[in-house]
Amino acid sequence: MSYDTGWFKSSRSSGGSNACVEVRLTDQAVDVRDSKVPEAGHIQVSHAAWRAFLNLLR
Repeated sequence: MSYDTGWFKSSRSSGGSNACVEVRLTDQAVDVRDSKVPEAGHIQVSHAAWRAFLNLLR
């Protein structure tokens, strides 16, 4: 069974802001895209790279 959360925004995204990204977690990687133009594509990073990014934000 494969894991895929589907696209979601951060729980910290405010309703009035249009400066959001969406994230999708899968077995293989983490996908990130601009929520305003999802058709423009996405970037894909490893789970380790995503964890390192989040740790830098904390």
